[in-house]
Amino acid sequence: METRYQYALPDDPLQAQSAVEEAADIIRTGGLVIFPTETVYGLGANALFEDAAAKIYAAKGRPADNPLIVHVAHPKDAEGFAHTTPLYYRLAEAFMPGPLTVILAAKDNLPRTVTAGLDTVAVRCPSHPVAAALIEASGVPIAAPSANLSGSPSPTNALHAKDDMWGRVDMILDGGECLCGVESTIVKPEEDGSLLLLRPGSVTKEALETRLGVTVRVAPAVLGQLKEGEKVLSPGMKYRHYAPKAQFILLDGTAESRIKFLAEQKNNKIAYLCYDEEGEALSALPVKLLFIGKEQDTQAQAQVLFRILRDTDKEGFDVIYAPLPKTEGLGLALYNRMIRAAAHQIISL
Repeated sequence: METRYQYALPDDPLQAQSAVEEAADIIRTGGLVIFPTETVYGLGANALFEDAAAKIYAAKGRPADNPLIVHVAHPKDAEGFAHTTPLYYRLAEAFMPGPLTVILAAKDNLPRTVTAGLDTVAVRCPSHPVAAALIEASGVPIAAPSANLSGSPSPTNALHAKDDMWGRVDMILDGGECLCGVESTIVKPEEDGSLLLLRPGSVTKEALETRLGVTVRVAPAVLGQLKEGEKVLSPGMKYRHYAPKAQFILLDGTAESRIKFLAEQKNNKIAYLCYDEEGEALSALPVKLLFIGKEQDTQAQAQVLFRILRDTDKEGFDVIYAPLPKTEGLGLALYNRMIRAAAHQIISL
């Protein structure tokens, strides 16, 4: 497939508008477009086309039991293919447009290939201006997972998407770096009025509870592994996901214990995702330090995590170590992504 690469940057609005209009035409007529969102780059197709999901799955090498998120220009647009609820609109008022996805009952007009056979659909209204303009211009809801080969780290810029998807899609829209760096938070409203958190993201558990005054339960698969035969209710719940090519291992311990552990390693091809505060103590070790920000600055860490993991693939490391994140606030999203990248390999120090 011939792939076109178009810029849709804010410093050239006329070029951006032209690129978005061309991309919208591709979406309407059944093609594939990679586009920026505030979270990560998405691989989009017309959600109302029966074969849209099949094209996406083929381009990504993605299992067909992994549901897609349907992106809308306005929260109310979900009524065209999903059964909306008062709680959905409370969530929309508080967090949309933005990095939140809500699971709703799907209507019969939505192809079940998009929902991976489930009778529910994941709905999101992105805040990135290019994503919003693309959905608006196309006039249809857009089904879109992250624009990477299945299992690898999600792309937070267009060049990373190009590395994986060139020749697999019709167009790549370059809208610059993504703001959040990790995929959207996914919640499922329950019958008792509570929310089940299926995937953590920039909209944190604490923010949901504070703004809505509801109970938010964390699905066991957020912190652990899917059980044998357990259904995938949302994207990002697979066993190994977001992973670099090298072995990735998390270290559970204090800064002092991590430094001691790394000093004892003999392999010459080691990298370590390093908090800024640890740099000086580790500088003399034969370990490649990959700085991810200050230990308490989880937003900075989220913005660079996938980019760093992708960049390690070019350096041929044998093993990459990283500190195990805390599970409060945005740290829960970092924990979730990193334990999946590590296939749950954690060393207790």
